[in-house]
Amino acid sequence: MKVAIAGAGAVGRSIARELIENGHDVTLLERNPGHIDVDAIPAAHWRLGDACELTLLESIHLEEFDVVIAATGDDKVNLVVSLLAKTEYGVPRVVARVNHPGNEWLYNESWGVDVAVSTPRLLSALVEEAVSVGDLVRLMTFGQSEASLVELTMPDDAPLVGQRVGGIDWPADTSLVAILREGRVLVPQPDDPLQAGDELFFVTSEDVEDELGRLLSSD
Repeated sequence: MKVAIAGAGAVGRSIARELIENGHDVTLLERNPGHIDVDAIPAAHWRLGDACELTLLESIHLEEFDVVIAATGDDKVNLVVSLLAKTEYGVPRVVARVNHPGNEWLYNESWGVDVAVSTPRLLSALVEEAVSVGDLVRLMTFGQSEASLVELTMPDDAPLVGQRVGGIDWPADTSLVAILREGRVLVPQPDDPLQAGDELFFVTSEDVEDELGRLLSSD
């Protein structure tokens, strides 16, 4: 994939390294000359300039990119970059960093955002996930589709322990996408039985989260 990252601070550089290691073509856009460090990530394409400026986006042919990641420390910049990427250049996938939780409501399809990543919300969700067994925890919301990634750790006395994945009547608009078991990630198969201690990851719609929680609850 061709990926453009707006913001080459610590967050942007970390994302770039991970994507390059996975074989993707990454371009970093940074307006602060002090953040340009080609030697730190030599495999990336570095461009000095303001990602909110059409001249810079045109010069890199942003319309040819598969993904844009707005990863600056300024929510206003991230929203403008997202909107330009989606509306002016038709980029298929736009991911944006939320710096201040109070601005999270803005990060939706109206601003061209497909996925909003709120670091404060994600950290709090991971804390909940680490200490919660039997409770459904929302990890991330996909703004454009109004779907969420949720997680639940199966308690020992959960009614679904021992039942096959394919034999469970899941709520509408719900898909079990992964099971984390004893440190291994499993892709669920219909004949796989659920076990106590499994971490279950679902993509589901917000309006059926309560129903899913009740189905998986030990109460």
